[in-house]
Amino acid sequence: MRDGYYSDAYFTFTREVLETDDHHPRVLMQVFQREHAVLGGVDEAIAILALCAGRRAPGGWEPAGDAIEVKALFDGDEVAPWETVLSIEGDYALFAHLETLVLGVLGRRTLISRNVRAVVEAAHGKPILYFPARFDHWQVQTGDGWAAHVAGAIGVSTDAQASWWGGRGMGTVPHGLIAAYGGDTVLAARRFADRYATDLNVIVLVDYENDSVRTALEVADALGDQLWGVRLDTAATMVDRSLWQEMGRFTPTGVVPELVHKVRDALDHAGHSSVRIVASGGFDAARIAAFEAQGVPVDAYGVGSSLLLGSNDFTADIVRVDGRPCAKVGRSELPNPRMEPVVLHPE
Repeated sequence: MRDGYYSDAYFTFTREVLETDDHHPRVLMQVFQREHAVLGGVDEAIAILALCAGRRAPGGWEPAGDAIEVKALFDGDEVAPWETVLSIEGDYALFAHLETLVLGVLGRRTLISRNVRAVVEAAHGKPILYFPARFDHWQVQTGDGWAAHVAGAIGVSTDAQASWWGGRGMGTVPHGLIAAYGGDTVLAARRFADRYATDLNVIVLVDYENDSVRTALEVADALGDQLWGVRLDTAATMVDRSLWQEMGRFTPTGVVPELVHKVRDALDHAGHSSVRIVASGGFDAARIAAFEAQGVPVDAYGVGSSLLLGSNDFTADIVRVDGRPCAKVGRSELPNPRMEPVVLHPE
């Protein structure tokens, strides 16, 4: 990062020009985006500035330290379009090479935070399980997990995603384990509960045989108090067996309200009212809101790839140079009294 390896080349070229010319303007750079969003990536951006702002010196690296002044909002803050979320003031040659990195972490993490907050609000307080790890590169997990956490996700699926607050990944008895026990969901659930029931909430996928009502009852009968919940995950191209005689009055594919009601009614009738229902498979904020508006008895939602969709681009502008306004046409300095001064701790 200090060398500019991850930076757009024109920013490293800019630093080279300034250093070669011994030109050290004191600039004010402000950072903003254009959406109503939930801010993420601020802690990472500050860490990048603390560790990588500075100049190369004969002895190695001379950190900027208090030679630059940083102000910022906080991870999890709700922000408005065009609101300044971060400002950097100081010798431009000390941090010109870091713009790509700062904007990148803010853009990625804010996208996650914004999307997670949308589903959290749609669920009206019901737990959101953050399950998109399989849909993206493993290297994004740690910061994405933190962004999801500050936005309100109640659980994440990998230890990496939970590492920044000292948590652990959670999950359900997966199809792979069920297959490993010959397609016997009950046997797989028993073996899983024997190992983990004292460590985590046991949640079992019940769609392996496309008969979620029957499988949910069998698992609940077998595990008793060890079972926290069952997870409905019927594929969007499938119709659960319990709905076969009712097709024609509604779209029956996937996890639909009618399937959830059937599973809930069957569990309650069998004395398993404490078993929760987790719905997953193609859920986003709009679909969750529709389920909630209909009063579908879901206790938690597992949400995956929809939380990675979209963009939340950030822009940085120099708006003041050596104390004078110096913004490009169409931009101007936008002070934000909500921002707090940041103390950088160089390496």
